[in-house]
Amino acid sequence: MAASTRPPRAPRAVRRLGTFVRSYTKGFSSKDFQRLFDRDAARAYSVLTRDQDLGPEPKKGFGRFVYRARLLFLGLSYKLSPARRVLFAVALVLALVATFPDVEWSGGERVHFSIDGSPTFFLLSLGLLVFLLALELVDRVRVRDELEVARQLQADLLPRDLAAVAGYRFAHSYRTANEVGGDYYDVTPLPDGRLALSVGDASGHGMAAGLVMAIANATLKTALDLDPAPPMVLRVMNRTLCRTGGRRTFMSLFYALLDPETGRLDYVCAGHPYPLLRRADGTVEELGCGALPLGLREPLEVPVFTARLDPGDLLLLFTDGLVEATRGEAGEAFGFERLAAVVAAGGAPQRVHDAALRAFDAHVGEEPLRDDLTLLVLGRLPE
Repeated sequence: MAASTRPPRAPRAVRRLGTFVRSYTKGFSSKDFQRLFDRDAARAYSVLTRDQDLGPEPKKGFGRFVYRARLLFLGLSYKLSPARRVLFAVALVLALVATFPDVEWSGGERVHFSIDGSPTFFLLSLGLLVFLLALELVDRVRVRDELEVARQLQADLLPRDLAAVAGYRFAHSYRTANEVGGDYYDVTPLPDGRLALSVGDASGHGMAAGLVMAIANATLKTALDLDPAPPMVLRVMNRTLCRTGGRRTFMSLFYALLDPETGRLDYVCAGHPYPLLRRADGTVEELGCGALPLGLREPLEVPVFTARLDPGDLLLLFTDGLVEATRGEAGEAFGFERLAAVVAAGGAPQRVHDAALRAFDAHVGEEPLRDDLTLLVLGRLPE
């Protein structure tokens, strides 16, 4: 019988090590690793040092290095709690002591001082820094868990499935740049058969924008119960936002009332990107007029306009996260022209929606989303 030529199996310890390495490096990307130094490091330095004022920075040389090192140390230290700040300073002192050579000093028969630069101090410093890192990571995990709850609550405010309307089709999507976003959209059927269409974008990002979005959602629901007419809805929402926060609390909004039977569309556009209306013959129009966002001043007068969705027409509503997205830090924006070209190509609402997102993804590449993105496409079926 011929001897087996099967190669010997790797020892169990080697296989376990390989499994651990694959699990530990899962999701690793060389581009993400490069981004740590190209962009994330500069962003971290900017955030850590933005509250420190040490006077003008030296132009060059060793003084500039010392200035930046001191700025970074103070910025990093004062982002910690007082107890952790002291622990961080102790860890740095121990690390410095570990680098010293053995030093002895005698000031007399009773005074004797020595510094032993043994690895013990280095290990103590490393242990303290790891301990601090663990504490900060635990805080971050707790915040992340709370943000996940907020994200789920916010998702409950947005429509999952839009109501079926005879003669019309819808397509919609929503992407957030952070755990919690500030975009808002809804299609609300009214008792008289009309539809209330709304797309908004709250100022800021993250939790602050999410809170403004939640306030706007509750106010809009109340306003629709009182009077769904565009001037009344804007008046109620603007009053609420003006009284809720300061001048940083504002929101752009496109709001419209649609009569499905006639296609009549009464709308207002308060500081929001103009929606695109594609006619059945292929022409594309913009709906809107320059106006201030809600929440900046009271009273706020926004003109009301009227359009008509005829059979075969298609309306695309979106937020600025779509058209202002760029490839890289200073790249070219996706822009209105690219979006208008996608809309002009026509098709069913879902097809136009998917084509717009494909064009967007192709433009930004692997760049992370820097602003929330909302897309709502409404089409009236041909007769």
